[in-house]
Amino acid sequence: MKGVVKKVSYPYIEFNSKIAGGSPIIKGTRITVRTIAGYYQMGMNVDEILTSLSHLTSSQVHSALAYYFDHQEEIDKDVATSFDEEYWKRQVQSHPKLGITK
Repeated sequence: MKGVVKKVSYPYIEFNSKIAGGSPIIKGTRITVRTIAGYYQMGMNVDEILTSLSHLTSSQVHSALAYYFDHQEEIDKDVATSFDEEYWKRQVQSHPKLGITK
């Protein structure tokens, strides 16, 4: 069928604006897809990720990886930002709750 767009469902992925700034997370946890993608990028396989995050199920990790592969550009950008030391310094310097406004 030409022109039909199928909506993909990720049963273990959710978004919560109060957790990780609204980044995609594994449902019922605070573990971001970015975290799973980071482990994967370091060369870890699903079993190794599960060893590190033993409270997760294989289905949760696979769902996070599926979401990652379908949104790789967006998640890779998020991963890069999470490792950008200057970005985090700027966040701390202008954090209103800390009363800092440089």
